[in-house]
Amino acid sequence: MTANRPEDVILFSTADWKSRYWTNKQHMAARLAARGHRVLYVETVGLRLPGLNALDAGRILARVKRGVAPIARVQDNVWTLSPLTIPFGHRSPAIAAVNGMQLRTRIKGWMSAIEVKSPMVWTYHPYMLDAVKSIDASRLIYHCADNLAAIPGVDPESFKIAERELLERADITFTTSRYLQSRCEAVAGSRSHYFGNVADVGHFGKARIAGNIPPELAAIPRPRLGYVGALSDFKIDFDLLARIADDQPDWHLVLIGEERAGQSDDGLRKLAKRRNVHLLGWRCYDDLPRYLSGLDVALLPQLINDYTRAMFPMKFFEYLAAGLPVVSTPLDAIRDFGPICSTAPDSRSFVDAIRKQLSDRPPPLRLDDAILVENSWDARLDKMLENINSAHMSGRAKRNNVQS
Repeated sequence: MTANRPEDVILFSTADWKSRYWTNKQHMAARLAARGHRVLYVETVGLRLPGLNALDAGRILARVKRGVAPIARVQDNVWTLSPLTIPFGHRSPAIAAVNGMQLRTRIKGWMSAIEVKSPMVWTYHPYMLDAVKSIDASRLIYHCADNLAAIPGVDPESFKIAERELLERADITFTTSRYLQSRCEAVAGSRSHYFGNVADVGHFGKARIAGNIPPELAAIPRPRLGYVGALSDFKIDFDLLARIADDQPDWHLVLIGEERAGQSDDGLRKLAKRRNVHLLGWRCYDDLPRYLSGLDVALLPQLINDYTRAMFPMKFFEYLAAGLPVVSTPLDAIRDFGPICSTAPDSRSFVDAIRKQLSDRPPPLRLDDAILVENSWDARLDKMLENINSAHMSGRAKRNNVQS
């Protein structure tokens, strides 16, 4: 790093760069890069154990193909590395060591090629500690954005052991929900800081432009109640949506997204049989504001389970930026925003909450409202970097005191 350039960053993600659904990992990498940080985006090492099925076999083959590909520059200041890892490494110290060694070798090759010195390591999971051994990192940051141990197929015990080691070693930890903050703070203490997920307010604010509705959505009768995102059976309450559709046949439910690959629950298939339920499939990120502009109420029909108790859905602020009223199941993270979001624990109260929003729709938050400004990506990154720099200076002062 030169005196005039921001620190270089090695970012360990739980999502591939080209994933159809951008999460806070890709957004964070892109925004760090826009500020001049050179970022190596290390794609997921594979959190869950692969099954003996054609789907997982295909995934493994695709990962092998990407894993033997060279590190690639995908945009200004962002490079991607797809790890070539041996499955089941999270349970076996020997395999974990091999995986860490090969990943460490490739990272050091990138560092050497573009002259990276003492990068900042920013990780979203704990399965990278072997990979950063012997890398002279300026600091280690853990961004705990999900309760990964609750994802189907992830070995919770090995994850918890690895996460505890990461929390003990990290210079600073960021969490995206009160649940995660409580868990991380128990180990990291004052080094853990709560920062909920945020949104690209400017991008989703484009939904407020009149006359921009896609024809396929405009053809659906109103009122239109919508959900945007991956249609995952461990996140979305498909039974709740079915009861709403049956109770209110003149309301139209619009789901924009794809079914989670490999899920076995048939709730979505049954839901889709109703005439007032419309599955539009995946739509690219750039087009989402146009679809949101044609909705009347935005929904967060999340299941309440070990995973969702710890989540802060990015789409909450995306919906608000689009100018839409929001009705949600009672997620812990959403309770902090009671005045600007309706929550309902069951289908009857959910219907009542939607009806109230339809009959007496509140004015949307202004795009310059403090809630949206403070929960935009730029504002959030400002605060996170401020915390990182403060922790770094504090650590340096402590080291100087010890040495003097």
